[in-house]
Amino acid sequence: MKLDILVFASHPDDAELGCSGTIIAHIAAGKKVGIIDLTGGELGTRGTPETRAQEAAAASKVLGLSVRDNLGFADGFFENDKAHKLKVVEKIRQFQPEIVIANALHDRHPDHGRGSVLVSEACFLAGLKMIGTTGADGEQQTAWRPKAVYHYIQDRYIKPDLVVDITPYWEQKLESIRAYKTQFFNPDDSSENTYISSPEFMEFLEARAKEYGHAIGKVYGEGFTVERLIGVKNLFDLV
Repeated sequence: MKLDILVFASHPDDAELGCSGTIIAHIAAGKKVGIIDLTGGELGTRGTPETRAQEAAAASKVLGLSVRDNLGFADGFFENDKAHKLKVVEKIRQFQPEIVIANALHDRHPDHGRGSVLVSEACFLAGLKMIGTTGADGEQQTAWRPKAVYHYIQDRYIKPDLVVDITPYWEQKLESIRAYKTQFFNPDDSSENTYISSPEFMEFLEARAKEYGHAIGKVYGEGFTVERLIGVKNLFDLV
């Protein structure tokens, strides 16, 4: 299956928090989008790898994804080394996305920045035909390099290079986040409180989205940083 956009996330729920509105908007426009989670989020204080997997599946249905997969890297301890890069290269070549979206370049959780660089470097390496990889079918994969790599913004504030209007999809974005019942605010859950399980964290998410939306004259937005300048053929594409 060829995808238009492939999103990578260090943990299940990173993509929902950072760019699910953008995912929904592009799926609504007829694009095929998938998510690859690097880890199972097994070091999380709340929930288990099993519940996180179930929640990711539920969120995927809300988003309308074409595919979701998990590479099973070690939460908190995966490295940006050859073995890990090749696993990401295999996924890029398998799905041949035009655009890859990855974690924030730097953030509160060290996995986010490390995952961001890992995916970015793998995108370049995936285009080198002298690097051989084999698909799940045992066949030699064809080299493939995405046309663009964007990074969503997570906990720490980063000035975006572009903002996507997600106003029509805000409630659906929230629904995808709330699919992670063990992770975020749930008045019926008596588990140990964490930074992201407080009602204040959900208020922060809305405030961030409103800030980015306000910057482009909309209600809600999601911000991204780019690795190279964006070119357009028509200035009206920017209106």
